[in-house]
Amino acid sequence: MVSAAQELSRAYLRRDPESGVLYEVLATYLETFLAPGPLSHGPGDGVTSSLPRHVVRELRGYLRCGILAHGFARFHCFRCGTDALVAFSCKGRGFCPSCGGRRMAESAAHLVDHVFPRVPVRQWVVSFPWVVRYLLARRPALCRAVRRVFLRAVFGFYRARAAEEGIEGGRTGAVNRIQRFGSSVNLNVHYHALVLDGVYTAATSTARPVFDDASELFDEDVEQLVETIRDRVLRLLRRRGFLSDEGTVTMGEEDESGVQGLLPLLQAASIQGRIAQGPEAGARLGRMGRLAAGGGARFVPGTLCAEVDGFSLHAGVLVPAHDRDRLEHLCRYIARPPFAAGRLTWSRKGRLLYELRKPWRDGTTHIVFEPLVFLERLAALVPPPRMHTQTYHGVLAGGSMWRDEVVATKGQTPRRVSTSGETVSSTPRPSVPRRPPHKYLWSELMRRVFGFEVLRCPVCKARRRLVAMIMQRSVIIRILDHLGLESDPPPIQPARAPPQLEFEFP
Repeated sequence: MVSAAQELSRAYLRRDPESGVLYEVLATYLETFLAPGPLSHGPGDGVTSSLPRHVVRELRGYLRCGILAHGFARFHCFRCGTDALVAFSCKGRGFCPSCGGRRMAESAAHLVDHVFPRVPVRQWVVSFPWVVRYLLARRPALCRAVRRVFLRAVFGFYRARAAEEGIEGGRTGAVNRIQRFGSSVNLNVHYHALVLDGVYTAATSTARPVFDDASELFDEDVEQLVETIRDRVLRLLRRRGFLSDEGTVTMGEEDESGVQGLLPLLQAASIQGRIAQGPEAGARLGRMGRLAAGGGARFVPGTLCAEVDGFSLHAGVLVPAHDRDRLEHLCRYIARPPFAAGRLTWSRKGRLLYELRKPWRDGTTHIVFEPLVFLERLAALVPPPRMHTQTYHGVLAGGSMWRDEVVATKGQTPRRVSTSGETVSSTPRPSVPRRPPHKYLWSELMRRVFGFEVLRCPVCKARRRLVAMIMQRSVIIRILDHLGLESDPPPIQPARAPPQLEFEFP
């Protein structure tokens, strides 16, 4: 039986972003980072420090996220009369841990409940050399084209394997997620594809599709597939003028994003793990916990993992058809925020230490940032506006004629295992109306992720109800002052002047 103290400990506690290290860094150094001025990168070469509006909006928006003084929702318990205030979020797409966490939970819940059928799902992860990463970060259209190349290669692999077993006309599906970050808060554009590990077939145009499991995957298959992806991506770059026959890479005649100034420099430095500006521009970031001095650890392929010329492909994660909890955990993993704010701390010397989730092969446990360098990394992570990071393909795509019979529904798609030879008769497909997209409430996501009801009153156990959205400044001040809470937002430090040399005159 759960005690009263345990119930109170599981009650919803408002997050306090203003007391965190991430908020402190932005509040103290953001205006200095955004201050206009020329940045020197060599003799006679000056680059303006302007950033695109969507990047500035993302950085400044975080300073309003979770702050009651900027507005909140009021939940009231009509049994005991207690209230709970929930601050508005910034809905950022770049680096906000809170908004990214909600988007992660909502995306994973939707995929498991309304998209993935009860069949095996394999994760395919492909990453690229540094130069290709930079091209993908700068050009959204090229990023979409490379995604199509990657998924067509994977889908073709499944069709070919099925044809070898006598299954013709097989179709599979996937949910692809574009991740723009690496483990050290660096810009690293790569793809995570959750692919149905098998193919669907239908005896006739009116028959219901049947799923056949794919045969066992081997290291040689992954090696051949990554070579195919490498060749097709390089051919695409040559066709679009980004790669010459001599192997020279260019950005083309005009930068598609239309963004000039500081952002391309920040993205290039972030991809290479270097500092973009300041007296140490071009230097590598400091590390802690390294076993030996020198460069980073070399890539070591593992099981169902291969690397060719900087192109790497990993396919070692397979979720069985019955394990929906593990599938949801995998969906959360591919949709996770860029970094965990709890692993960001201050050092005694005033630098930022970011603890890695697990040590690197060379023993590195922490990445060391100067505050302004850390803001460089955050700015580089912000995706371009109107760019979809999660897309649906094959039989899971919105335009697929089999989608209504394939996606997760109460009546599951018939399945046969190709390796056993068992046959399942195809039945005529019913008329399934297309379901409107499901919207998860904030309380549903909190219950799903943390396992308790956040709207339950800790005093009387009744359910609180939303009664008002408070956005008018005068009302915000009156309510917060009445409750004894801070009604003014935390102060934002103005831009600091650059350090000046001190001259001593006789």
